[in-house]
Amino acid sequence: MAAHSHSISGKTVLIAGGAKNLGGLLARDFTAHGAKAVAIHYNSTSTKADAEQTVAAIKASGARAFAFQADLRTAWAMEQLFADAKAAMGSIDIAVNTVGKVLKKPMAEISEAEFEEMSAVNSKAAFFFLKEAGKAVSENGKICTLVTSLLGAYTPLYAAYAGAKAPVEHYTRAASKELGARGISVTAIGPGPMDTPFFYSAESTDAVAYHKTAAALSSFSKTGLTDIEDIVPWIRFLVSEGWWMTGQTILVNGGYTTK
Repeated sequence: MAAHSHSISGKTVLIAGGAKNLGGLLARDFTAHGAKAVAIHYNSTSTKADAEQTVAAIKASGARAFAFQADLRTAWAMEQLFADAKAAMGSIDIAVNTVGKVLKKPMAEISEAEFEEMSAVNSKAAFFFLKEAGKAVSENGKICTLVTSLLGAYTPLYAAYAGAKAPVEHYTRAASKELGARGISVTAIGPGPMDTPFFYSAESTDAVAYHKTAAALSSFSKTGLTDIEDIVPWIRFLVSEGWWMTGQTILVNGGYTTK
């Protein structure tokens, strides 16, 4: 039985949605903890400049860095992303999926096109990320997917978003069972409302004010929300020393919701 390495040092990392916000900070953090190469995915030309800045920051710290553009709503694109990243780095030891898209609307107002887009970005892409990660990640590798703390909430208006993220909890369980024999741990993290443009673009001023006071620890947060700096250490832990945790979806939100 192969021994586990509980360190980020010397590892190769693929981050889907790694150009900016949480993914970008995670890319820099992995490098600071010794990752030797990081491949970041970005969705479109609108985030290309952010991806290039993140790549430059990683290279400046002495690690290798690569950026790949892809629309991950198809299985083919996901397969190609993993193939490109593995070809560039030689291996993929850690794979993290931060991709997501939020929609806040009453169910009565959600169109079929909107529902299908939510499913494609939040559920289908996550499924095929886990499928390809399972094939590509090294023995004793680590896989982590970002979901949402709404999985522990009793609330209106997020049916299409949280509903599309909900299956990822089972995908995570299934993948962890199927990949456990190779020493690969698979987890999901559900942050609370995060202080990123992803959050503000979907929320009204009143809702933002509510969310900034909703967590038990809100008054101790810089913004009242979940700061990306508070999520990064959890992901880093789960893909290193925390490898014994597998098949779990963990809500990391300062006491915003529980399960």
